[in-house]
Amino acid sequence: MTKNTDYGPAPYVANIESATLQNENYRTTLWTGKNLQVTVMAIQPGHDIGLEVHDDHDQFLRIEQGAATVFMGPSEDNLEEKQASDDDAIFVPAGTWHNLVNTGGEVLKVYSIYAPAEHPHGTVHVTKEDADADEHDH
Repeated sequence: MTKNTDYGPAPYVANIESATLQNENYRTTLWTGKNLQVTVMAIQPGHDIGLEVHDDHDQFLRIEQGAATVFMGPSEDNLEEKQASDDDAIFVPAGTWHNLVNTGGEVLKVYSIYAPAEHPHGTVHVTKEDADADEHDH
């Protein structure tokens, strides 16, 4: 994606596969509305999203390219491990600890839907380090 534009909350139509595959940033907010947000992510081989929990919203992730080990569970030390790759969807209920680790040899391209929104409108994190720094600022 050459543009780093958040098209929400206006009505918008996009080819989500192309938007996800073209994204080179760790995280780019594609669309933010009142009750929903879509981000596209590029996670480098061996890197991860980071173990986290969202108490107040559900999350949906879909892998467009690559392979990942998915960890999910009720606490940081009670996680189930699953393998996921191209075209797999991951459903994370509110209150569930989760992490995705890129276990493949190529960039993991994922889109994520949060309901309600998780990140401020227009958020772009070029790297995971940018995302981590932003999280600590809030």
